[in-house]
Amino acid sequence: MSSSSFDVVIAGGGPVGLATAISLGQRGVRCLVVERHEQPSPIPRGQNLTQRTLEHFHFWGIEKQLRAARTIPPEFGIGGMTAYGTLLGEYHYDWMRRELVRPFYFTDNERLPQYATEAVLRQRASELATIETRFGWSVEDVTDVGSHVTTTIRARAGGETQLVESAYVVGADGSRSFVREQAGITSTRREHDRLMVLLVFRSPDLHRRLARYPGKSFFCVLDPALQGYWKFLGRVDLGSSFFFHAPVPLGTTRDNFDFHALIESAIGERIAADIDHIGFWDLRIAIADRYAAGRVFIAGDAAHSHPPYGGYGINTGFEDAVNLAWKLDSALKGWAGPNLLDSYSDERRPVFVSTSEDFIEKSIEVDRAFLATYAPDRDRSAFDTAWAARATGATGEVHSFEPHYEGSAIVFGPGGGRSSARGGHRHEARAGHHLSPITLSDGRNIYEALGGDFTLLALDAEPTLVTAFETAARHLNVPLTVIRDDTEGDRARPETRLILIRPDQYVAFAGETGDAETVLRRAIGA
Repeated sequence: MSSSSFDVVIAGGGPVGLATAISLGQRGVRCLVVERHEQPSPIPRGQNLTQRTLEHFHFWGIEKQLRAARTIPPEFGIGGMTAYGTLLGEYHYDWMRRELVRPFYFTDNERLPQYATEAVLRQRASELATIETRFGWSVEDVTDVGSHVTTTIRARAGGETQLVESAYVVGADGSRSFVREQAGITSTRREHDRLMVLLVFRSPDLHRRLARYPGKSFFCVLDPALQGYWKFLGRVDLGSSFFFHAPVPLGTTRDNFDFHALIESAIGERIAADIDHIGFWDLRIAIADRYAAGRVFIAGDAAHSHPPYGGYGINTGFEDAVNLAWKLDSALKGWAGPNLLDSYSDERRPVFVSTSEDFIEKSIEVDRAFLATYAPDRDRSAFDTAWAARATGATGEVHSFEPHYEGSAIVFGPGGGRSSARGGHRHEARAGHHLSPITLSDGRNIYEALGGDFTLLALDAEPTLVTAFETAARHLNVPLTVIRDDTEGDRARPETRLILIRPDQYVAFAGETGDAETVLRRAIGA
């Protein structure tokens, strides 16, 4: 058995594993990515990428490459729609209008199949000398020995084995994570006792009929018989291919059910369609009880999984990767405080709990109550009024999904603050929240000036306060970039003069004054 060593071993070379490797590799951290599949799965999933996720692609240097890989032309649009009864029926409204929160982010959102996203990430990883990949290999054993972790990997073709030593291991190996099991990390599940089918089908006929909904690429159909669970379909490309999720009776197999009729029940008309793929999954929400055990961490579906409602999954996984990467990097370089790595689980886990409870499961409950109360064939006037209210509420839901770390021990959040996915988009700089973009006096967006380190944005701040931060950073060996500017134009929007920005573009501190060393020590978990 041969052996080698790396700073970090990453089990799982899907989007989250690759994102973790790129985030680390760009910082000079030597990573090994182990992925059992030679090629990405051709099944379309994880398609809706938020503005926040595209900010990550900007910092990874591959935003343009990602947009070039999309399978639906930009001019066609990537919006969503909710319909009542059937897709081609009378009632519908715009859904997941992420463009409404565009002013609070540096980049536009995007939509493309996960396999296309993975291809872009694989290419970027191959360009970094700090990243080594083993596609077609499996992780056989992970042992945390205290001072480091040993990982045994095996080639799926030929059976060659290799022993790898690393400072840390990250399990990004999916909902059935081997790394999570090896680390003894337990999970809590909430079952919904629903068997779901995923169909991939081709239908130029449906493409032509959907011309009545310009700019829409994915669709949620509320069927009263399903008691709040969705029929959900969307375009894979422009002109032919679609995916479709829907509940089916327990015991359904590929051979005992009319899936073409199920598609037509959602559409509301007979259509010509050729089904290319039939798969099944159980509707459940699972979350690891902690995201780390010693030197072993988990991210993405290994840490949390849920039904594909609202496009939260892949975006949440990318945020895990970015949050964890800068903290592992700082620990490897020696300037992390003793509590910094603990903050990964403390920040990310509450955000997913809130995502599942406040958005995914709540939407099921709200839809169930609506469908039980209103129906156009019982009381059309009452239904019309309630349906219009839902359309307004859908707009508000986009604004309220704003993951933040107000309860984190490494930010100067409000007293009694709680980290959550539910918040509100504001331009004001708030500790624990994502930094809203502003234009610097040299014409650059602040996001074009941010790097991989901490940044102090000083807007007409007292020079002695800025100097104090620079001195404290040298004392603590914390890499700190200082940007001095005035409060003219949109630089007044943060409503404060001192903003300490973390490497993941979240605000650690915002205020007019503060003890620099105290602020920095908390921000690095010291």
